[in-house]
Amino acid sequence: MTEMRVAQVVAQLRALGVRPGGVLLVHTSFRAVRPIEGGPLGLIDALRSALGEAGTLVMPTMTDGETVFDPASTPTCDMGITAELFWRQPGVRRSTHPGGSFAAVGPMAERICAPQPLSPPHGPDSPVGRVHDLAGQVLLLGVGHSENTTLHLAEAIAGVPYSVEHPCIVEVDGAVRTVMIPETDHCCRGFNLLDEPLRARALQHEGLVGHARARLCDSRDIVATAVGLLASDPLVFLCAPEAHCEECDTARASVGPPSKAAK
Repeated sequence: MTEMRVAQVVAQLRALGVRPGGVLLVHTSFRAVRPIEGGPLGLIDALRSALGEAGTLVMPTMTDGETVFDPASTPTCDMGITAELFWRQPGVRRSTHPGGSFAAVGPMAERICAPQPLSPPHGPDSPVGRVHDLAGQVLLLGVGHSENTTLHLAEAIAGVPYSVEHPCIVEVDGAVRTVMIPETDHCCRGFNLLDEPLRARALQHEGLVGHARARLCDSRDIVATAVGLLASDPLVFLCAPEAHCEECDTARASVGPPSKAAK
């Protein structure tokens, strides 16, 4: 497979519809994108070049929550090599949520990475919520909507009935303790349902970036489309009971049995 130059990747990003001067939240698998000149750092260079100096690049830098979080040193967990290298670059800011941190660089980075409540980790007052407020774009590069954290924002806005608590170690007034953080957690495979309605409304741009399939959407379009689906069926993103998906079964169980008044 031919190694692509950074300039070629920049051209691909611009052709896909990345807006110079905009806010761009990126979820990526470098394994799908490679080979690119400069490796993952070359991809970061291409993303920043496509946005220009007036643009802001954002990536998830979530952690396992098993140690006290230090935004200057705690490594990411299952976020991929590109995100892991991104937050370590000079000038990049990282938010302080002990499990659901994000990193950003550019004029809007400080606003995006400002302190947030512990729960919900991806609600309106969070990095993904602020990207949404800023009319940012979401780029899924070599991954699908199952990796799209903005859909958890849609769940928070829609007020879905499921919530699962996860332990997270935090330090409060010098004391280390474990807190339980509720979030709308499940396997997230159901998020891939977004492809069809976004395509049908011409709200999703698709093409190649590097050697990977890419999807580019406006954050507000993602949220509006997902909230519409959730209005029709609040459990639409959970696997059906017959699928025996442990994560989705746990989320479904958190809803509890229907009340007598609802019957």
